Amino acid sequence: MSGTPRRVRATADFFGDLDRQLGAERGPNGEPSRADFQAFELLRIVERFAVDWDQLAQPVPGRPDYRVLIAAGVLVRAIAVVGQLAADGAIELVRLHIDSDIDPDW
Repeated sequence: MSGTPRRVRATADFFGDLDRQLGAERGPNGEPSRADFQAFELLRIVERFAVDWDQLAQPVPGRPDYRVLIAAGVLVRAIAVVGQLAADGAIELVRLHIDSDIDPDW
């Protein structure tokens, strides 16, 4: 853990990405809903950005104000989230990609 946790907030673009990738209701093959994602995945994402900002990968050379988290999900296979350090010191979650493929043999 690195020092004092930072404030983290999700942007409209982040939630737009979420809306495009998951439905309002659970899918017929067990795909999670947006509410499921917010309850089980989002809090873990916020915590990782809040405490591990300095250890997250820098996806854009020369731009330490951007970091990316790539992690296994609880309900989905993998999650990639881009965060940007805002002028007020908070971290803004600006992009979200969900790999929600469900392996039927798993």
